[in-house]
Amino acid sequence: QLPAGSLQLTLYQYKTCPFCSKVRAFLDYHGLPYEIVEVNPIMRKEIKFSSYRKVPILLANAGSPLQLNDSSVIISAIKTYLVSRRNSLEEIVSFYPPVKTVTEKGKEVVEYENKYWLMLDEKETKRVYPVKEVRVEEMKWRKWADDWLVHLISPNVYRTPKEALASFDYIVREGKFGTLEGLFAKYVGAVAMFFVSKRLKKRHQLRDDVREDLYEAVNEWVKAVGKNRLFMGGNQPNLADLAVYGVLRVMEGLEAFDDMMAHTNIQPWYQRMEDVIEK
Repeated sequence: QLPAGSLQLTLYQYKTCPFCSKVRAFLDYHGLPYEIVEVNPIMRKEIKFSSYRKVPILLANAGSPLQLNDSSVIISAIKTYLVSRRNSLEEIVSFYPPVKTVTEKGKEVVEYENKYWLMLDEKETKRVYPVKEVRVEEMKWRKWADDWLVHLISPNVYRTPKEALASFDYIVREGKFGTLEGLFAKYVGAVAMFFVSKRLKKRHQLRDDVREDLYEAVNEWVKAVGKNRLFMGGNQPNLADLAVYGVLRVMEGLEAFDDMMAHTNIQPWYQRMEDVIEK
């Protein structure tokens, strides 16, 4: 429990971005109040203050203002702060340094070291992770959500021209667009993303029917949770549960989501996640 007003949070996001949805699921589950700034995905003027040009960005004020980038860093840093009050949030964030690397194609990318670790002392670690395997499992599946599950979303929601149009209709409805900009984004964006999804399908070596990869991944997750526990975290969700739920939630209302519910075993776990976050 935090004293009222001791942590002021502002989340810069696109509503339909799976990485932003992960952060919202985490903040909602932990009952942390936060303001949302919906970013225009074309102009992005809402984040012109930042040299980091992706979302989510979390501005956090726990005595002094601080910018946190990368969804997994945001979640790990804030969770560490909630569990351990020994360090300032500023000090905790310094444990996740950005590292610039250059890809084979010469593109500069920023990665964050330690982003799946909570920076806790031995006593705090025992409290959160009673046995070492619990921590290893949580980190493994958080990474899986970022490295694999997230890449199945676009090829599935833009699978056909009809689905691409329905997805962009949802994006424009939920996002921050002007009237003309929204119309342009809906039709031009839908066509563009239909072709981009084909490229992503090839890059990630997905099957001809990308639904099969989605179903397989989702059932793999359900199998990992197992039949003897409500969540991967046991009686309550852990950070892996929140990450997987956050990623899958962005498909709600779309054909891919309905198909996933009908053809996999995810529904009971997903419903439990919805209920516990709502509480």
